[in-house]
Amino acid sequence: MQHRLLRSFSFRLAFTYMALFGASVLVLLGFIYWSTAAYMSRQVDTTIEAEITGLAERYDMDGLAGLIDVINERLSRKPTGSSIYLLTTAIDTPIAGNLNRWPAAQADKDGWLNFRLENAGRDKDEIHLARARSFTLSGGFHLLVGRDIYELEETQQRIIRALILGFVITLILGGVGGVVLSRRVMKRLESINTISREIIEGDLSRRIPLRHSGDEFDSLASNLNAMLDRIEELMDDVRRVSDSIAHDLRTPLARLRNRLELLRTEAERHNGDADLARQAMNDADGLLETFNALLRIARIETRQRREAFEKLNIGTLLHDVVELYEPLAEEKGQSLKLQIDDIVHLHGDRDLLFQAMANLLDNAIKYTPPQGRIQVTLEARDGRGRITLADSGPGIPEAERQQVFQRFYRLEKSRTSPGSGLGLSLVMAVAKIHGMTMKLEDNRPGLRVVCEFPAG
Repeated sequence: MQHRLLRSFSFRLAFTYMALFGASVLVLLGFIYWSTAAYMSRQVDTTIEAEITGLAERYDMDGLAGLIDVINERLSRKPTGSSIYLLTTAIDTPIAGNLNRWPAAQADKDGWLNFRLENAGRDKDEIHLARARSFTLSGGFHLLVGRDIYELEETQQRIIRALILGFVITLILGGVGGVVLSRRVMKRLESINTISREIIEGDLSRRIPLRHSGDEFDSLASNLNAMLDRIEELMDDVRRVSDSIAHDLRTPLARLRNRLELLRTEAERHNGDADLARQAMNDADGLLETFNALLRIARIETRQRREAFEKLNIGTLLHDVVELYEPLAEEKGQSLKLQIDDIVHLHGDRDLLFQAMANLLDNAIKYTPPQGRIQVTLEARDGRGRITLADSGPGIPEAERQQVFQRFYRLEKSRTSPGSGLGLSLVMAVAKIHGMTMKLEDNRPGLRVVCEFPAG
C-alpha cells in the first residue's frame, strides 16, 4: 500500500505542489531575513554615524578636553553598554575610551571596521563582534566610535533559526497534507478500480457508488455508470438474440431428428438402406449438441446457477471424473493416474465443475496417443488450490494457447474432425464463475493445464 501511494499520480502531484510551495516559502523567508537583518545593520550604522557627528561637533566647540569629558561621561553612565569609544593621538596612543589599543582590523574605503572584542561578555573568555567607524579630527587626533554587535548577531541567529524551523514545519505540514490528500484520492480511485475488476470478471450489474458531492469523481462515476448501463443493455440484447436463435433452431432440429429416426425405422422395417438417415441423424445430433453447449455457456456467464453453490471436496470430484474416464483411457492403452496431495475444498457448483473437468480430461484422452500418459494432480499452495492435468499428447502451440478458449476456435483449420470448438469455452466460463485462473503450459511433451482457485 505504501509503495502504491508513493507511485501514485496524486502523491506526485501533491509532492510537486509541496515542493513549489516550499520553494515559495523559502524565498519569502529569505526576503524577510534579508529585510530584517539589513534594517538592523542600517540602524547600527546610523547610530554610530550620529554619535560621530555629535562628538565631532563637541570637539569643534569645546576642544579636546570637552570631547574627553563627553566620552567619559557616556562610559560612566553605561559602563557595560554596547558603545565603543577610543580617542588616540596621531601615533595611536590612547587618550580616552574603553579600548586599550587601536583595532588591528583594516578599515574599508568608508572607514568602517569589523573586529573582535576579547573579554567582552560576562565570561572573561567570551569574544564578541564589534563594528566601528574611524574619524580623524583636526590636530591629528583619531576618533573610533562603534558598537558591540553581539546582540545584533544573536538576534539575527534567532531569526535564522526561527525561519528554518518555520520552513521545516511548512514542509512537514505540506508532506502530511499531501499524504492525506493522496490517500483520499487513492481511496476514491480504489473503489472505482474494485468495481471495475468485478465488472471485468463478469458481474455487469455492479455500479460505481456516488457520494453526491458534485465533484469530478462523481461526474466520472456517473459517466462510467451510464456507459455500463448501455453496455449491459447491448449485451443483454445480443444474449437475448443468441438465446432466441438457439431456442428457435433447436426445436426444428429436434423435430428433424425425430422424423429422421422415423425414416430410419421405416427403412429398416422394409429392408431398405438406412445409412443416409443415420448420417443425417448424426449431423442433427451434432447441431443439437452445439446449440445446447451455447445455451449452457450463456447460462453460466449470466450466473444463473449460483443457487447451486455448496462446499465441495475437490479431491472427491476429481476421483469421480477420473473413474468415469478410466475405461476410455484403458481402451486406448493410456496410463491415467490421479494424485491427491492435499484435501482441498471449494465453494461452487458440483455439476458445472464436474463437466469442466470432464471436458479437460476428455480432450486429454482424445489427443494423447495410445500408450500415452495422463496425470491429474490436486495440491494446495499458500491458501489456494491447484489442479494440474498433464498429458503426453501433441500439445498446443504457445501462440494459440489463449485463443483456444474462444468460442468455435479449433486448432484444426480444416475443421473435418468431430467437435464444435466449444468445450474449452465452457471450461473457461465455469472457471470464471468460480474465481479460477487457467494457464496452458508446455509439458515437454504434451500439454499441462493448470487451474488455480481460492481454497475454501
